[in-house]
Amino acid sequence: MGLWEVLRNIWKFVVPYKWLVLLTLTFTFIGSLTAQVNAVVLDRTVDAINSLIGVENFAWSKAARILTIITIVLLGKEVLSALISFGQKYFGERMRIMVSKDMSQAVIEKMLTFRMAFFTANGNEPGKLQTRINRGVDSLSMTVKNFFIDLLPMFTSAILALVLMFAANVYVGLTALCIVPLYFLITWLQAKKLSGWRRQMRSFHEQKSNGIMNIIESINVIKSFNRERIEGDKQLDLQNRLTDNQMQTRKTSFLFDGLKSFVEQIGTVLIIILTAYLVLSGYPGMSIGKIMYHVMLFSNVSAPIKQLQRIFDDMNEALVYAEGFFEILDSDEDKEPLGSYKPEKIEGKFEIRNVDFTYPNGNKALHDISMSISPGKITAFVGLSGAGKSTIVNLLDKFYEPDSGSITLDGVDLKDYDTQFLRENIGLVLQKNHIFEGSIEDNIKYGNPSATHAEVLLAAKKAYLYDQVMALPEKFQTKATLLSGGQQQRVAIARMFLKNPPIIFLDEPTASLDAVATEQIKNSIDAIKQNRTVIIISHNISQIIDSDVIYALKNGHVEQGGAPDDVYKQGGIYKEIFDASARSLNVEKIARTLSE
Repeated sequence: MGLWEVLRNIWKFVVPYKWLVLLTLTFTFIGSLTAQVNAVVLDRTVDAINSLIGVENFAWSKAARILTIITIVLLGKEVLSALISFGQKYFGERMRIMVSKDMSQAVIEKMLTFRMAFFTANGNEPGKLQTRINRGVDSLSMTVKNFFIDLLPMFTSAILALVLMFAANVYVGLTALCIVPLYFLITWLQAKKLSGWRRQMRSFHEQKSNGIMNIIESINVIKSFNRERIEGDKQLDLQNRLTDNQMQTRKTSFLFDGLKSFVEQIGTVLIIILTAYLVLSGYPGMSIGKIMYHVMLFSNVSAPIKQLQRIFDDMNEALVYAEGFFEILDSDEDKEPLGSYKPEKIEGKFEIRNVDFTYPNGNKALHDISMSISPGKITAFVGLSGAGKSTIVNLLDKFYEPDSGSITLDGVDLKDYDTQFLRENIGLVLQKNHIFEGSIEDNIKYGNPSATHAEVLLAAKKAYLYDQVMALPEKFQTKATLLSGGQQQRVAIARMFLKNPPIIFLDEPTASLDAVATEQIKNSIDAIKQNRTVIIISHNISQIIDSDVIYALKNGHVEQGGAPDDVYKQGGIYKEIFDASARSLNVEKIARTLSE
């Protein structure tokens, strides 16, 4: 992505604050004029003082008058410059902050519209996305600051200084002007040389952020296997490569910066020699004061350009991170298909016909799947891990779209349904449910934000969570993240009770619960199952055996289907799982214990 393309993309975020742009530019122009005052005053002062030297009727009153005027002008200029600088920086920084806020919000809102495939694609791991967004916003908002707060004032000041130099003497002006393109050329070569390393830097930063996040998320596993050294070495290797890249970048920058300083000194020497020659030659309008005048004006030309590399560094970083940031912001192909169909009532009859599905990482999870899920019935998916059970639920909840085949709900293709409407009518309880920052009540109300406190309490009671929460010091205002895994699972189930949808998907809903809690939750789920379409995935035979229909899956294929007793009699994967579960529970010994 080129600089002008980046600026064009940023501009739409700047437009709402065009009044800030106007104020900043006004202060910039005034500030650029005041920046030339020192050179003009010094020119006049040197000539005025020089005219007093050697005069027979020399009077200190004249010298005092000159010095008084100089003092008033320079101090007045500094007061004015301070006010102008404050206004320019304040309004410019306000604009940067507001643009940064809008960009952050825009990319978050855009990501919330993306389909699940985006988040599971290679390169879109949470840590990498976080780095891409954070550094993208930071570098792009810094570009706004560089352009409106730094770059424009610098170039306005440099252009005014050149105009004054040309007005004083065209030869001096041409000399200064010849140095500027050379300075720009060196800066451009420097930016070009660094661009490849900066692109690698982005990759290293994303990997580092993702690695740190992985360590935090899996710290219990790392410690349980005593693998701290291995994980530390992984990060050290990445850090070494990042450090080498940074050192190469710095070394190159220092070499080019030294070259630019040398070029600047050449320009200063040429300006002094040329002006001195013109003064000694008696060139019209040339005086001793013009030597200092031209040197200071050239400093106003070169000083801003010396800062150009810092701005180029920031802009190059913006160019690198802008690609990833605007890929997210401008992407339409990753958006969820919305649909528009909203029936008055959903019955809950799913028909899956010849469906194939492959995850974005290339893993083909389903092969020619066909099944019928009846309304008001309980359908169970059974199979070993990786058989495709949760994948089917993901497709039915419209998180993904099948590669081929069709899925209909009440005779209408799932793609035609309004996505938000569809999900409002589906309750989903996963094996591991996310708990958000906030209170227990806030987390339960995620199922229905408009629910009353009484409704929250009722949902908690149905999920057998109420008594445990009431025993806490802050009760339902306790931070939900402080709850145990089993309690957090009950929060997720309470959300589902509060939502009260006609279709329920249960993916290992009691996986984190103990035996007593499992029985309690099973009773609650049994109550809410009535007259609803229920799909349950569980390795708990006591939950599966109550279902009306079972589909046994193996390696992404439907191996068996029918009533539980019929499927068991057929043999196959369901019988293997059932018998293995009975043996693992030591059913015979349990039965003898109960009979005693």
